[in-house]
Amino acid sequence: MNSTAAKSVDLTKKVWDVFDVLAGQGIGSTDYLTQFTYLLFLKMDQEVSANTGKESRLPPECRWPTLIGDELLGQIQKITPQEQLERYNSILQTLAAESNEDEFVRSIFAKAQNKIDNPLYLSKVIAMINEVTWFDLSADVKGDLYESILQKNGQDKKSGAGQYFTPRPLIQAMVDVTDPRIDELVWDPACGTGGFLMVAYEHMRTQSKLATKLKKLREQGLRGQDITPLVVTLGSMNMFLHSISGTKSPITLGDSLRARPEVLADVVLANPPFGARPAGSIDIKRDDFIYDTNNNQLNFLQHIMSLLKTGGRAAVVLPDNVLFDTEGSHIREALLRKFNLHTILRLPKGIFYSTGVQTNVLFFTKGEATQEIWYYDLRTGKNFTLVQNPLKRSDFDDFVQCYQPAGQGRYTERHETYDLATNPNGRWRRFSVDEFLATENYNLNVPTWISADKIPVEQMDLPTLMAAMQRNLDLVTAGFAHIKEVLSFTPAAKAPAQSAEVRHEV
Repeated sequence: MNSTAAKSVDLTKKVWDVFDVLAGQGIGSTDYLTQFTYLLFLKMDQEVSANTGKESRLPPECRWPTLIGDELLGQIQKITPQEQLERYNSILQTLAAESNEDEFVRSIFAKAQNKIDNPLYLSKVIAMINEVTWFDLSADVKGDLYESILQKNGQDKKSGAGQYFTPRPLIQAMVDVTDPRIDELVWDPACGTGGFLMVAYEHMRTQSKLATKLKKLREQGLRGQDITPLVVTLGSMNMFLHSISGTKSPITLGDSLRARPEVLADVVLANPPFGARPAGSIDIKRDDFIYDTNNNQLNFLQHIMSLLKTGGRAAVVLPDNVLFDTEGSHIREALLRKFNLHTILRLPKGIFYSTGVQTNVLFFTKGEATQEIWYYDLRTGKNFTLVQNPLKRSDFDDFVQCYQPAGQGRYTERHETYDLATNPNGRWRRFSVDEFLATENYNLNVPTWISADKIPVEQMDLPTLMAAMQRNLDLVTAGFAHIKEVLSFTPAAKAPAQSAEVRHEV
């Protein structure tokens, strides 16, 4: 493990050790993470100001020394936990107010509320953050720390935070094949905690060493929006810790579906929310939409179609029913006739923190009609779990190679791995668009062509099979070690009989 990863692991442990204490008092991981975010920003603002001479972005009464005690100002005066609580509540109220002119700070503290109302436990979080000199840590360490915290929080089923966290290996594969360029604008209209934007930034920043281009990328190259204030807070902080920000956060609070986009995107990367639009939401009535519906995934698909420039490209995670539901037939027709829907990646089960329907990634380009659709089946015979067999970026290696054999995001000169005679279980298969245009509802849901007769082990590739064998071997080894431990405490006179009994059970 390199030093960056080691520091991130140590800090993550420190952060979650404090949470373990708070969890015993009924404080959930999301509430804790939110307060950690607010407090960390206050501390970092103070450190940046002290080390660079830059003016603090916060009014004097909202700065870190006010919160932890005036001793940092050269006075011998400390405040009680109760006073800390009262000052903290006042800080949140001030920074969340619409009268706050700093857009970036407002995005961090969007509708901020304190969820740790016990002063002693709030004091523990403040003390933990105060022990670390965050300014001395690289952006990689701080970013990796925050990403690991977001990921751990996403695993908390009680909080429902998993809906905001798309698995990073999937994001990395989508970014790799879509290949956003450093001078392009990348949009995510349902950005969650900013995973797509962050991975796109890491992909784009390696394309130039010019300071002007990198500055433009950080300040203008990425845009995200989300309707949930908590998510805007977490996403904005994620961008900030990865040094992706200017005078304002790339992520804004708002309903992407409300209005026609004013600025068009070169690339859209998204995993929009599924299901019906929440009760009480304002109805979507847009003249640029093909079909009026209350269905979130269909509305986001239409929004993304409008959001793209001519020649712009998109990679969007969508549930299976988008491919065949009658309600989406007119949208699918437009997608085939006015866009090049060139690729559909079928995703396996067990890769999302929030369980749900089966999903796909649709890849399309605006301004040219579809001629053929290439399907990659990563679903049939694939078995993933969040703990025992988590999805890895290497699981997408074959798909990436099939998608862009020429590299650099191009999808020409492709070659099927499927062949009825020689390789009927090939995962990469081409279909003519005429097959879909001929159906009544432009149904895109082709049946799987991979044989279902084989047992799961027969459908595993070699690395997956070896990993499964290793897990089974580890279980046997652990069981044998436990048996030896039990027998070592057995009285000698009874050992033979008990050994025989154990051998019989094994």
